[in-house]
Amino acid sequence: MTDVLVVEDNKEISMLLADFLRAENYIVTVVDNGEKALSVFERYGARLVLLDIMLPGLDGFAVCEQIRKTSDTPILILSAKVDKDDKLNGLLLGADDYIEKPYDIDILLAKIKGIFKRKYAMDEITCGSLTLNKIERTVYKDGKLLETRAKEFDLLLLLIENKGKTLSKEYIFNQIWGSDSESEQQTLTVHIKWLREKIEDNPKKPIHILTVWGTGYKYEED
Repeated sequence: MTDVLVVEDNKEISMLLADFLRAENYIVTVVDNGEKALSVFERYGARLVLLDIMLPGLDGFAVCEQIRKTSDTPILILSAKVDKDDKLNGLLLGADDYIEKPYDIDILLAKIKGIFKRKYAMDEITCGSLTLNKIERTVYKDGKLLETRAKEFDLLLLLIENKGKTLSKEYIFNQIWGSDSESEQQTLTVHIKWLREKIEDNPKKPIHILTVWGTGYKYEED
């Protein structure tokens, strides 16, 4: 699942916003129209949707309405449409906030951080000797902070949240890197190796991150 789904048809704006979000260690997916937004959301989900209104084809109001029919995922509308009726319409359709463009990026990031803290209050998960903080995106082993890359954290969290369950390589790759990623599944193998080197007592004989030959990987607790 992506952290933030950015729905914006202005490429310059969307790329700049995505860069700021990724700098804060959020997993970001960017789409440029309403139809793609609904397709990606239905297939992969998102913890937060940043939604423009003036989109080609299906507009942002329609996207907001469709998402609200099945999900309570937070939605922030970011729009140059500043009329009172537009704001009311967005909020009545279920948006959590309506932010006018141009916006202050620091204020927007603060709002996003606040949403993640309120919405996803269960910010820590403990599994054996490991403790993961979902908000701070940190990993501790026996109380010692481990240095982890963003994708390493996401991968470890996915495996631990599904501990004991075999996850296919394709499923893991799509969840962490996304279907539109230019990376290849070899990237997954490399990240598994890096994680084993950090959390396994003997990376060459792992007891936690296990390979299920011909299928994928699973996580086993102590």
